[in-house]
Order: sequence, then structure tokens, then C-alpha cells
Amino acid sequence: MSTSEASAVSNEVTTYIANRIGFIELERPQALNALSTGMIRAMLAALEAWREDPGVLAVVVRSAHPRAFCAGGDVRFLYETVQRGDDVARDTFFIEEYRLDHVIFTYPKPYIALMNGVVMGGGMGISQGAHRTGGLRVVTGSTRMAMPETRIGLFPDVGAGWFLARTPGALGRYLAVTGQTIGPADALYAGLADVYIDDEALPALVDTLCKEVFEHGADVVACVERETAAYKVAPTPDTSVLASTRSFIDGHFALPDIAQILASLEAEQGGCEAAEWAEQTIGVLRERSPLSMAVSLEVVTRAEGAMADCLRRDLDLTRSSFEQGDVVEGIRARIIDKDNAPRWRFARIEDVSADDVARMFESPWSAAEHPLADLQG
Repeated sequence: MSTSEASAVSNEVTTYIANRIGFIELERPQALNALSTGMIRAMLAALEAWREDPGVLAVVVRSAHPRAFCAGGDVRFLYETVQRGDDVARDTFFIEEYRLDHVIFTYPKPYIALMNGVVMGGGMGISQGAHRTGGLRVVTGSTRMAMPETRIGLFPDVGAGWFLARTPGALGRYLAVTGQTIGPADALYAGLADVYIDDEALPALVDTLCKEVFEHGADVVACVERETAAYKVAPTPDTSVLASTRSFIDGHFALPDIAQILASLEAEQGGCEAAEWAEQTIGVLRERSPLSMAVSLEVVTRAEGAMADCLRRDLDLTRSSFEQGDVVEGIRARIIDKDNAPRWRFARIEDVSADDVARMFESPWSAAEHPLADLQG
């Protein structure tokens, strides 16, 4: 990158134009590129600057670091806002993060996400929208994708509920509730990725993007499709873990609430494989926050409408999750103290009522005063 190409450089994000492509490179490896408010603002500024720029045909977001594309939002920062009573800083983080996710989802130029390593939480928010722009979600052999929020008492936010609701069968409900980590073949099978490339080939792909002649955004996408076509993921998507357990997942997770899902799993009398899978899944559910699992299931159930509605609802839920949910305790137990002994608000899945879940979805704002009221589509 020459100095003339650089349009904005910070300690955590580098944005520049090269060969008529806007590049966004995440540079916070010590935190696995977990998003800070500053990173969110740098990304948003670049995307807005390039929106009408005829010199930018497409956007590529990537990490040059092998361990992670983006591990999510900065949960330590969010925990600290609670400790110091700084609700404004926490609201600001989520409002600006969700605005960025919406800009990506509705972007008028192809947006291409190169998702190597850890892709979780907020990392899904800045990558999944590529699918809607005519761009691509590229996974690699190292990709480890998840919305693991129920583990810390949160829910799949960043508009991820919209994408999870559109996965085959009950996969989205299963992934939202369990927070299960999936590999590249699973991601392709679930429709959460578009193409695959070996990790070792990523530098050459970026090099090609910086050299080939492009006239339209679609040419950039075609180049990525051509370069990735030579690579095959193993296992294949139709023999992935999700594909092989799909009948089990659909049979249990299509049920309307967590208590019924759990009861169904406990009653599993199928063959050895089904019973073993059910036992492992029960173990996962018993470890997660009962309230956040119930909320997460409802997030996917309610995600049939527009992305803007999903993001507004996500913002409402961040308020209730921090004020009356399990997320503060979850972050304490999993991230801060690391005792892995969270004291959840509800001890058992069976104790969470429909009214408890409904209260979490109540917005603290009127429709007109909602911080994301202007989002459309």
C-alpha cells in the first residue's frame, strides 16, 4: 500500500483504495480483532466515503492475522461500562455497531468478506451482509464461525437472527440457542458462506485483486469466484457435521420453546448416534443461560421481517439484557473471573415463562424516538 492509497489509518483498522477496490483491514490481533467503538467508526467512515465514489467498485474486508477475522464485540469494554455506570457508552457502542451492520447489509456495491479464523458475534455482523450486496462470504480451512452469545447470557445480535432464520430447517434455531461453533463446510451447508479457499491461498487472492483490471463491481466478484473455484472444502458441505445431524436438529429444535426442546432431547430413544448427540446437546443447554436461550429462540422466530426491524429489536434487547438479564454475570463468569460458574437469573430452563421472555423484548424507546428509527430495509 502506497501512502497515496491510504485514506484512513488507525491503530486498529486500516482502510485504503487499491485497484478500484476499497480495502478494510482489521488490525487488533491481541483481541482477535474484537470490535471497539473506534474500529466501528473507522469502518463506517470508509464505507460512507466510498458509497458514491466512482473510483471504488467493490469493498473487501479482511484480517491479515491467521487466528481471527473478528471474534465479536469488545465484551470486556461492555462489562466495564456496567461497573462504572456508563450506560451512554454502552448504548453508543451498540447503536453504532448496528448502524454499521445495516450499512453493510444495504450497501450499493459488492462487499466481500474474507473470513479466516475466528468469526463470531460482531464478526458475523460485519460479514453476513455481504450476501445481500452481490458480494461474497469467503470461508477458509481455519474458519470457526459461531454466535456463542448464550454462553455469556446474551443473544445472537448484530442482525444475525435475520440470517439464522433463513438457514435450512431448524439449523438457525439450533445455532442461536446452543452457540455451536461450525467449520467452513457447515457454514456453506447452512447458507452462511458462499465460497471456500485454502488459507494459504488468501495472500495470492488479495494480490490478484490488486492487479487485475476491473470495470465493474461484478468483475471483482467474478474474480474471487474464479480464484476460489479451484479449492474444495473437506468434508464436503453435504457430509458436514450439520448435514449429518440435520435430521436430529430438525426433529428437536423445530419445537416452539426451550423447555419442549429439552424434554424432547431427554426423551430421545433413537439409535446410538441419536442418543449420544442428544446427550451432548443436553449438556450444552444445561450450561447456557436459560433466559438468554429462550430469548435467542424468540429472536430467530421474530426475524421474518426487515433487517432494520431486527436491528431495532436487537438494540432493545441489549438494554434489557444488561438491566434485567444474565449478560453481566455471564461476562463475569466466562471472561473476567473465569470461574465458569455463572449464577443465572433462572436456575432451570423449565423455570423461564413466556412472560419472562416477552418482557425482555419491551423497548425503552417509543417508535419515533428509537435511536435506529431511521433505518429502512
